[in-house]
This record gives sequence, structure tokens and C-alpha cells, in this order.
Amino acid sequence: MQLFDVTTVALERALAGAALRHEVLSANIANANTPGYHRADVDFHSVLARALSGAATPESVEDVTFTAAIDGSGPVRYDGSSVDPEREMASLAENGLEYQAIVATLRARMRMLETAIGGRV
Repeated sequence: MQLFDVTTVALERALAGAALRHEVLSANIANANTPGYHRADVDFHSVLARALSGAATPESVEDVTFTAAIDGSGPVRYDGSSVDPEREMASLAENGLEYQAIVATLRARMRMLETAIGGRV
């Protein structure tokens, strides 16, 4: 019997994806003035959505990994960099809010589990 269901495992993986995305977005900001630097991003939403489609199990979702990929969709500046600091800051703020929401949801699920096993109320 599994202690954690698919949803709890997916939330944990979403936290890992948001944390990696935070690192990548921070690196983009740090390299905003580096000539030739191309912005990267982590699309953990799509990866998780694919893992959760069909008959997902906690084990199959737990094995999901995320990678950073170069994002060539933005304009390239005269120095060859594709980083827009304002866009990166907005993405970082959005990602931070999403991370906080995931943490709050996980915290609530852990409280429910604790109550179910006879912990504090």
C-alpha cells in the first residue's frame, strides 16, 4: 500500500520543477548582459501533464525528470543575447507565486494525512 497518492507525488515533482525553473530563470537574469547568451526555460507543466495522462501511478510520476532547454522564441539583441530582463523578472515572480501555491497545497494535504492517522487536529 502506498502512503502517498498520485496527486501528492505530482505536487512534489511540481515543486522540483518549479525549483529548477527558478534556478534557470535566475541564471538568465545573471547573464542578461553576457554577449551571445541564449535564455533557457524549464517547461515542467507539460512534462507533468504527460506523466499524469492515462493510468498514472505514484511510481511513474515519481520518475519524471525536468531539463532546461534553450528558448529561441524571443528576439535577439545586437550583442547576440536573447535575454529580456523585464520578461525574466516577471517569469521569476510568476514562478515564485506558483511555488508558494504548490507548497500551500502540499502542506494542506499533509495536515489531512496527519489528522487521518490520529495526529493533531
